[in-house]
Amino acid sequence: MKTIRSRILFGLIIVFFIAGASTSAKSLWDHIGVIPPETIAAPPMGLEENPVAVIFPENLRSYRSRAKEYVKNYGEKNRDFVIHSFLKGQKFFPKAQEILNKYRVPVELQMIPVLESDFDANAVSKVGAIGYWQFMTELAHEYGLHTTGKYDERKNFVKATIAASKYFRDQLQYYRGDILLAVASYNCGQGRVDKAIKQSGKVHAGFWDVKQYLPFETRKFVMDFISLNVIAANYDKFLADRMDFSATPFIAEAPGDNGLQQGGSKTVMAY
Repeated sequence: MKTIRSRILFGLIIVFFIAGASTSAKSLWDHIGVIPPETIAAPPMGLEENPVAVIFPENLRSYRSRAKEYVKNYGEKNRDFVIHSFLKGQKFFPKAQEILNKYRVPVELQMIPVLESDFDANAVSKVGAIGYWQFMTELAHEYGLHTTGKYDERKNFVKATIAASKYFRDQLQYYRGDILLAVASYNCGQGRVDKAIKQSGKVHAGFWDVKQYLPFETRKFVMDFISLNVIAANYDKFLADRMDFSATPFIAEAPGDNGLQQGGSKTVMAY
């Protein structure tokens, strides 16, 4: 336990040293390669990003109002884990992004190995899931991974990520592009999610419609997935303890009494 705490403390020191030496905290983003800029939602026409507000990644932006309190609490309670995992993920995130993009699935899915194994190739769950992405044997075989003999491809990050990308490509098609239902199915299985959809009474139910019918572990898994991605998209603010969820995410320029001349006022608009 002391060794783990020492490693986390050392990681914290490195992070803050890099952040302090950078010309801006956002340059740390590029350094660790956690999330590519194109995944951040572009401001609607006529608006610009509020520099003090928490911004949600584009594929998760519509969940802001439902998720912001959970994300805030997650960041406060799991600060050391997040920093430790993002440092550990320096050598994994770029490769994951490359593979996910190749298979045209959301790059936000790169956070799944953080939750499943904390990038531990030798991780084994209590039900027998193995490797970075915690594939069960049957699902691993279905998506082309060899698990017999001395070499288990679930422990190969590249091959396991390719298999995971194919899985999520299928699940996203099945769930009409709903990334949260796809993530839920990865945790508890497609059958369990389909049952929850049936219980909701809605033909085209989304995650929030079925959330109450899913296992607690799955609900937590999906919300943790959202939290990691939001923190990744605002990592400079996270490191500085300035994750302000009350600030409106976008602001609009509006001319003051002087029209478009210098000195015009700025109007804050909620979005």
